[in-house]
Amino acid sequence: MRLVFAGTPEPALPALEAIVASGHELVGVVTRPDAPSGRGRKLVASPVGLRAEELGIPVLKPVHPREPDFQEQLRELRPDCCPVVAYGALLPQSALDIPLHGWVNLHFSVLPSWRGAAPVQHAIWAGDEVSGATTFKIVKELDAGPTYGLMTQLVRPTDTAGDLLGKLAEGGAGLLVSTLDGIEDGSLEAREQPEDGVSFAPKILVEDARVDWTEPAMGVDRRIRACTPDPGAWSTHAGERIKLGPVTIITGAPRMYPGELEVTKSAVYVGTGSDPVQLGEVQPNGRKLMTAADWARGVRAETGDYFGKEA
Repeated sequence: MRLVFAGTPEPALPALEAIVASGHELVGVVTRPDAPSGRGRKLVASPVGLRAEELGIPVLKPVHPREPDFQEQLRELRPDCCPVVAYGALLPQSALDIPLHGWVNLHFSVLPSWRGAAPVQHAIWAGDEVSGATTFKIVKELDAGPTYGLMTQLVRPTDTAGDLLGKLAEGGAGLLVSTLDGIEDGSLEAREQPEDGVSFAPKILVEDARVDWTEPAMGVDRRIRACTPDPGAWSTHAGERIKLGPVTIITGAPRMYPGELEVTKSAVYVGTGSDPVQLGEVQPNGRKLMTAADWARGVRAETGDYFGKEA
């Protein structure tokens, strides 16, 4: 089939590479416009856009896919199908109608669970033991189109959202190509999603990532892993924001007040609504990632200090 791939961030790259290596003809790539990056705020192409340019594939970067000029360019490419991975913009019906077989999305959840922008983060936060990826035909309603295929993936207790997304991106690339193969030869038929089990995964904002130390240790652990690497879980110490990496729950240790610190030469512990946790790596505002013990020495944090209290 003639394909136009739509995607933007790094997790979409495995699918792009798998399509390039497949027997399908990739005639174009759609991605989000170049965005400011770095201290100089120079405009930089998306990871998918950069890779497509390296491969010599025509790249379309509409501000919004409803633009008539973009839709005319897409028609000129004559795609049979448009596979999508994390493109990042809502597609109007006028664009959905252009390819013969529609737009086929690779979504990183087992639909109908976790429809929306942040399915992997919400799966970690909710404590799901199994996650996965689903291919489906895009319709106007959010992630509600009929499905073609799925894969499942066990979620390890230490997985961050970044870890799990990486595994799903790699495994999902093969699922997407096999879905396209099945659409081409007629062996796959889309099935409507069940009405039961629908849940939603809206984008997680920076404020959502602020750790609530009154939660049980498991809740603190899940929030931090769900927000790693983006947007980054955080708390404050002496009024200064500090980003927190994954923690270790210290089961059976003496209880501490929520947010209370215990500082030793080699470790930093924090109280929660249940068991304390040991901090891993942390990143003070404007500085590099470091061990919690190094951070504590640098800011002279002491036992009895608190996270989440202003100076």
